[in-house]
Amino acid sequence: MRDPVSAQGAQVSAGGQEDAPGPSADGTGASPSRAGRDLRAAIGVGVGLGALVLAALLVVPKVFVGVVAVAVVISTIELAGALKRGAGIEIALPPVLVGGQAMVWLSWPFERSGLLTGFVLTVLACLVWRFRGGVDGYLRDVTASVFTAAYVPMFAAFAVLLVDPHDGAFRVLCFLIGVVCSDTGGYIAGVLFGKHPMAPAISPKKSWEGFGGSLVMGMVGGALSVTLLLHGQWWQGALFGAALVLSSTAGDLVESLIKRDLGIKDMGTLLPGHGGLMDRMDSLLPSAVVAWLLLHLFVPV
Repeated sequence: MRDPVSAQGAQVSAGGQEDAPGPSADGTGASPSRAGRDLRAAIGVGVGLGALVLAALLVVPKVFVGVVAVAVVISTIELAGALKRGAGIEIALPPVLVGGQAMVWLSWPFERSGLLTGFVLTVLACLVWRFRGGVDGYLRDVTASVFTAAYVPMFAAFAVLLVDPHDGAFRVLCFLIGVVCSDTGGYIAGVLFGKHPMAPAISPKKSWEGFGGSLVMGMVGGALSVTLLLHGQWWQGALFGAALVLSSTAGDLVESLIKRDLGIKDMGTLLPGHGGLMDRMDSLLPSAVVAWLLLHLFVPV
């Protein structure tokens, strides 16, 4: 859920980024919107990414696995770089990158057992890889490496679990529609009505009014998508949408906390108007887990 509530303090953009006043994130000098970023660039990038994912799903659904795998590599590198810049933490990057790909690709044919196997082997590899750095900071670096492996590739692999069944493309669409509705509803309601900060110490521009907008649009989007695409019950879709709003909001706040703790503005600079790819993955990663769990329960394969 992304919504502005105040122009004071650190500005948190509609993409969940903490933006300071000044030039746009793409360096063009374009005036940022009330959300604290170049809205035109942000919309253009968002539409482009959405078109890529939709093309993969509708043409060859299994290509979506490759899209997830590439996103995992980029996001992992960005998070490792942010931890290095902000706190001097050395992620065991080679094991996390290789293990992350193992989690994603093993989830396709072997589902949960493949995902769990990939994660466990990644943890073991991180423990051993860090031997080369000696005693100082061993526990800190290993802990951060395991966190990165869980937070990025393990969570992302649940999106692969979504696409695996015969109706997997529709399951992924329900997941994406829920997150987009949460973001859009929160942004609109926050801009128009936001007055009461939701978590001022973490994200000053998120408001309860915006959260309400996310909840309404998310439940409507969930009810429509689950009933029309998966032939589930409307109340299941409404609960599904509400759960994705909660997970999306939590994901935004978690990344805001990480960036504040590290003292950085963005995870990267890859996407104009957004920051890094990891700045776009914040709400998607935990929501992939929630989406798989609820659709597995409501609409079993």
